[in-house]
Amino acid sequence: MPTAREALLDAALAALSRHPWSAVRMADLAAAARVSRQTLYNEFGSKEGLARALVRHEADAYLEGVRRLLAGPGPNARTLAAVAEWTVARAGDRPILRSLLTGAWTEGLPRPRPVRPGAPLAPVPAQRRADGGPPAPGELLATTARCAGERWAAGCELALRLALSHVVAPALPPEGQCAEPDSWRPMTPTMTRLIETILSVETRSPRNTMP
Repeated sequence: MPTAREALLDAALAALSRHPWSAVRMADLAAAARVSRQTLYNEFGSKEGLARALVRHEADAYLEGVRRLLAGPGPNARTLAAVAEWTVARAGDRPILRSLLTGAWTEGLPRPRPVRPGAPLAPVPAQRRADGGPPAPGELLATTARCAGERWAAGCELALRLALSHVVAPALPPEGQCAEPDSWRPMTPTMTRLIETILSVETRSPRNTMP
């Protein structure tokens, strides 16, 4: 059973899929999560605090997904290509993550800033971490690459940079079809093979590691 904090974050994400952040009401979120408004404010402090927690939650969920993909044997070129594929798919489905990875924030999304220096610390430990502000794209990319370990970090970063190029400029739709606004397509098989080829060439060196 989710905690009150998790239920509130889920409710905020669901609301954000229907409304711009400016139109999301704290009272509605508390009702959707079936908790009191006081519980909401105890957890996040304010709507801005909720925004910081929501963005941090998306970053953490993405990193946890990457760790799961890398938990198997290897990682090798195919595993890192799978990380790239998953990154593109995840970013396509989750606008906050897409903005975190690319630095391109749309008007309807929360874009919180860290709490001001000297402000009282939040009573909830998870909120204190979120109040530090969202990671910059380069910081999130570097943290993701480190999930692969020192030996494979450079290869993971290369795969991610290729994936992000697809997130920023998705493949063209099939001939005769028009691209719809905000349509995010998965990587093509050709793109996946290209990533695997690049990584397998680099990792067949005597050191079996990326330079």
